[in-house]
Amino acid sequence: MKKKSLNGVLVYPFKSTDELLTYINNKNKILVAVNAEKVVMATDLTKEIINNNIGYCDGVGAVKALRRLGEKDVVKIAGCELWLHIINRYHSEKSFYFIGGKQNIIDQTISKLKTEYPDINIVGYRNGYLQSEEDREALIEDVATIKPDIVFVAMGSPKQEILMHDMQKVHPAVYQGLGGSFDVYTGYVKRAPQWWINHNLEFIYRVLVQPKRIKRQLHYLKFAMWLYTGRFEREQKALLQK
Repeated sequence: MKKKSLNGVLVYPFKSTDELLTYINNKNKILVAVNAEKVVMATDLTKEIINNNIGYCDGVGAVKALRRLGEKDVVKIAGCELWLHIINRYHSEKSFYFIGGKQNIIDQTISKLKTEYPDINIVGYRNGYLQSEEDREALIEDVATIKPDIVFVAMGSPKQEILMHDMQKVHPAVYQGLGGSFDVYTGYVKRAPQWWINHNLEFIYRVLVQPKRIKRQLHYLKFAMWLYTGRFEREQKALLQK
């Protein structure tokens, strides 16, 4: 499968969640949700992490950009749903490690997962508040010692991507960054109603319920300008000419 470049961020044009799940089988890679904000805010480090792993479209902006580049069948794959699809497929055969959220959130996440999947093999978990570099190193060492098959990290970007990158160096596994997915899973944060999701307006709903996110929308405006001025097509053409 050929990746496409968005501001130097390489993204896989998956046509379905099942295609992504099949593709990652037996691949020890980091799954990174790519949206307009991540494309606009990409640094050399985050580009390296995404480009050496598996970036997938987790936003309508990324989907539109890839469709403009000829990937007509690419779809949005919501990261807050993908991790549950992974668990649903592999709960009886893989081992899992969970990182993120406040202590009560991670405790409730683990409890709910054990109820829904009685045979799930959870080999470790902890909250997402690393108070010092010693805490961070201890976590990385724990993952390296336990050697889980799949690690979920819900800490927000780019913090979670950098942490997964460092864990991957000492223990190859499937990693996925989840942002606030544990909050959604446990009901502490409500996801947008289905109408908003179906009409690709989930990001607007988030601003309405969390006005402090308004500053982040400037990244979406910049991405929209890039999209409609043909920046990504010019980038793709330049790459093909090399």
